[in-house]
Amino acid sequence: MTGTVSPHPVIVVGSGPTGLLLAGDLAAAGVPVTLVERRPRKISNLSRAFGVHARTLEQLDARDLADELIATGSTITRLRLFRRLSLDLGTLPSRFPFLLITPQYEVERLLERRARELGVEFRYESEVVGLRQDADGVDLDVRGADGTVTTHRAAYVVGTDGHRSAVREALGLPFPGTSVIKSLILADVRLAEKPDSVLTVNGAGDAFAMIASFGDGWYRVMGWNRDHEVPDDAPLELDEVKEIARRALGTDYGMHDARWLSRFHSDERQVPRYRVGRVLLAGDAAHIHSPAGGQGMNTGLQDAANLGWKLAAVVQGRASDNFLDTYEAERHPVGKAVLRSSGGLVRLARAHHPAVRAVRALVSAVANIARPVRTKALAQISGIGYRYPAPRGSHRLTGTRVPDVALKSGRLYEALRGGRFVLITPDGYRASAGREDRLACERWAGDRRTTVLVRPDGYVAWAADSAEPAAIEAALAAHLG
Repeated sequence: MTGTVSPHPVIVVGSGPTGLLLAGDLAAAGVPVTLVERRPRKISNLSRAFGVHARTLEQLDARDLADELIATGSTITRLRLFRRLSLDLGTLPSRFPFLLITPQYEVERLLERRARELGVEFRYESEVVGLRQDADGVDLDVRGADGTVTTHRAAYVVGTDGHRSAVREALGLPFPGTSVIKSLILADVRLAEKPDSVLTVNGAGDAFAMIASFGDGWYRVMGWNRDHEVPDDAPLELDEVKEIARRALGTDYGMHDARWLSRFHSDERQVPRYRVGRVLLAGDAAHIHSPAGGQGMNTGLQDAANLGWKLAAVVQGRASDNFLDTYEAERHPVGKAVLRSSGGLVRLARAHHPAVRAVRALVSAVANIARPVRTKALAQISGIGYRYPAPRGSHRLTGTRVPDVALKSGRLYEALRGGRFVLITPDGYRASAGREDRLACERWAGDRRTTVLVRPDGYVAWAADSAEPAAIEAALAAHLG
């Protein structure tokens, strides 16, 4: 083991989408950051996630990446569940009223490029083998490709290293939960016949299958067969994938030339704490969900969007260490809600008992008839419906997501691209000097009279229906430091 080195104030462990977004946000805020990754440098084309929801696209828009990502895939405006239930994404109150179908590696490619351009230091083939912390920082033992272990000192460490998180295990935190589906198959294939839709999903009897187009001639197939649940390491041949597709979809579309075949099981798990002292967890290291609704990667990216600006404020001395507690307070309930909603969807989809199938039919019928039920379901799946807790006596908007409202200068999410708070007022307001690097002052494009202070992650920090300059200054002092 070599001596202790102190590369940067923050070390992020894991270079998946969550870690890349977080590291890029910290670097954009002027915080030097090191990203440690166990694997060699390579963005795999064999990733599981393929759907990017509206709220995630809004967060990427605030980083000027959304439009470029959309160009890599295809969009769908309607989700069909259980055959009978149809959700119209086109009604979402967002600039992105659709689900973007694009592979995870396209998300990672854009986020890695951004992180590198902002100066993030990458350390590949570096495995975390130990962790200790004290009142002033964290010592992280990292084993390199040559087997040498080096201790890295940082003020904070964030584990974004997936469901087998070495950071979480080093903290000794449990990861309670259950396996929802014991045996799923994944395959990347070519098809002789092109499906009618970018995303094809159906279940029939004891089989379920989904086919999603990558847009380059390759298709991702995911399936399940109740009659053949085997361990993850059991051999998988293309013939089994084709059989599941025929049972669930009525055809295998002439699948051929599989470049990847894999089995996995789907767990529902959530760590009880997202923060232990100077170490935090985000993404799959903190929570994993069933694939229903495609919410896993999206939830992790939104964790990162919530944490990045807060951690930067603490490292730079603009907020106390206790401010980081709001990350867990805001994101842990969201992770729990995603577990509940995705788990409910997969249990209904796998319904075998007649009574459960009857419940599924009832849920579908009610959701199709009742607009409030559909609206709530869409808000949860897309991510735009979550709000954060607000202090007692706060304005009704506090903690809510702000849509991409029109400003005199353009759009809100363009104004958020500087990583700053955005103050929106009816008549224009000039904040006191010294906050230019943390605050953008904007005016409503229309005749709204509310004054709103928008956090860097697009949620309302403070609002007032009628605000005097003294009240605005007090709010700015409280939230900007």
